[in-house]
Amino acid sequence: MSENTSIIKSVSGRGIAVRGDDIDTDRIMPARYLRCVTFADIGQYTFQDERFDPQGNAKSHPFNAPEHRGASILAVNKNFGCGSSREHAPQGIKRWGIHLIVGESFAEIFAGNCTAIGLPVVTAAPADVAALMEFIETRPAETVTVDLQAKRATFGGRAIALEMRDSFRALFLDGTWDSTATLLAARDQIQETVERVPYLHWGAARVS
Repeated sequence: MSENTSIIKSVSGRGIAVRGDDIDTDRIMPARYLRCVTFADIGQYTFQDERFDPQGNAKSHPFNAPEHRGASILAVNKNFGCGSSREHAPQGIKRWGIHLIVGESFAEIFAGNCTAIGLPVVTAAPADVAALMEFIETRPAETVTVDLQAKRATFGGRAIALEMRDSFRALFLDGTWDSTATLLAARDQIQETVERVPYLHWGAARVS
C-alpha cells in the first residue's frame, strides 16, 4: 500500500483573527463568485465585500493587514460559516492560505465542507478564543500551534483545550478525509478485487 500523505496531526503558523458572531458564507464568499469553473483562483475573493468598497477601495479588515500576510491559522467567534451551504466559502479560506480554523462554534454544514477539503475546524471556550484573538492581534509575528491529537492549542506560553467532533478528528489523524488519496493508497487492493470478483473482471480492466 502506498503511503497516505494526507494525515494531519498538528498545524503551526501565524494567526489571523476575524471577529464577529454569525459570519455567514455570503460574507465569506459573495454569491457572484459561485460561477467560477474551478476553485484555483477563488482564494483572492475571500471576504471580498468585507475588504473592499464598491469602488474597489480597501477597507480596514484583517485579511488586508500586511502583518497578517502568510497567516495560516484563523480564529473566529460563534456560528461561523452559517447561511447557505456553498462549498466556495471553505475553498476560498483554504486557498487564501488558511490551514486550520479555531472558533467558538461552526455551522454544521460548513464544518463538514471544511473537513472534506482537509481544513480542520476546532472549537474552544469563548474566553479561550478571546485570549487567542488578543494574542494574534497584539503579537501577529508569533506562532500558534494546534495539536489535533492532544486537542490543545499553544501560544505565547499558554495552552488552551480544544474540542473536535470525534469522526472529523479521526479522518485527519488517519488521513482518510481525502477520499481520492485513500483510493490511491489502496490501488493494489482495488486491482485485486477487480480481478477476483467475476462481475468486475472484464479481462482488460485495470486500475491505473
